[in-house]
Amino acid sequence: MNDFTYYAPTEFVFGRGATDRVGAVLAQRGYARVLLVYGQGSAVRTGTLDRVKASLDAAGIAHEDLAGVRPNPEVNQVRAGIASAVAFGADCILAVGGGSAIDCAKAVAFGVPYEGDVWDFFSKRTSIEACLPVACVLTIPAAGSEGSNSCVISNDELDAKVGVNSDLFRPAVAVMDPELTFTLPAYQTAAGATDMIAHICERYFSGVGAVPVTDNIACGLIRAIMEAAERVHADPRDYDARANLMWAGTLAHNDLAGCGRSLSPAGRAGGWESHALEHAMSALDPQVTHGAGLAVVLPAWMRFVWREDPQRFLSFAADVFGIEAAGADDASVAAAVEAGIDALQDFFARQGMPATMDELGFAPADVDRLAETVAAAKGSVFGAFKKLGPDDVKAIYRSAFAQ
Repeated sequence: MNDFTYYAPTEFVFGRGATDRVGAVLAQRGYARVLLVYGQGSAVRTGTLDRVKASLDAAGIAHEDLAGVRPNPEVNQVRAGIASAVAFGADCILAVGGGSAIDCAKAVAFGVPYEGDVWDFFSKRTSIEACLPVACVLTIPAAGSEGSNSCVISNDELDAKVGVNSDLFRPAVAVMDPELTFTLPAYQTAAGATDMIAHICERYFSGVGAVPVTDNIACGLIRAIMEAAERVHADPRDYDARANLMWAGTLAHNDLAGCGRSLSPAGRAGGWESHALEHAMSALDPQVTHGAGLAVVLPAWMRFVWREDPQRFLSFAADVFGIEAAGADDASVAAAVEAGIDALQDFFARQGMPATMDELGFAPADVDRLAETVAAAKGSVFGAFKKLGPDDVKAIYRSAFAQ
């Protein structure tokens, strides 16, 4: 087990009716003027936003809106939010939604104290040194942004989608009410479960050997996510399944599943290769749902790299799917590893996720441009489990098209 630093400062308010307590929780922390950040309609249509505003009003907290945040939030929306927060004198940024709304809120929060342009943080021209408090009411379990130190923003002008990391913008409060997810479309639920599993896999396949405690947490979380997703697929109003899925999404991305697997104590475990591949896809086409893109590229990446450490993939196949190698020979090992990867992709498919780049609207002619976008964000060579160069990236993308 490598050295690590684990930091989880978020207060999680979890359970039925938690939405109606957000005002009281924020008031206890002394917040008085809140910028509300939300998406393109579901928070309004379901009545969630009205409940949040009523709770804020009851607690005497003034609020201003930043509405219409799109999936894969764009930097111009962040810039507008910063201007609104400054004009309003916000002392807290409150997201109502999923990862997109929360990431937008985070970027607004660390953009407010900064005198330059917020994209400077994403282009690595400067580092985050100050941030307004962030809170959220989670409506889509997926990205884990409610407890993470990650923020990903797109820049359409540059065809870029870039992430930054800082403990300064981990949410101070995350209100998590599983009943809000009863009306979540099946596709979004499945994409969320896929994203959760990918967050765990990025850490599990970090290029570090076995860390039994963390590995058991990781594999147990994946099994719990799969079981809950299957139950929700059968009954969207299964509260316990929804609750387990929501809490698993938080634990998948608050670094618990990476403790002892990072190459530096303060760093995040893994090279995040699959996420880099998907970020390029949704940067070029913002309509691509992040989890759906991961359902395609995560298995493709696995098939490309597993020979770097077959035993690691054997452990994954055994501990997640109960698949054992018939023998120690190369053919038996290969069969078991491939069966484990197939089982993961089969799960994604049963949930309605795509299996090929074609299904997401990409063509082989897009591969060069995708690879260029990856290189711009990650460098010409990147990765932890296996170093990937431009030709490797192109090969992974090409392997994910229908054969």
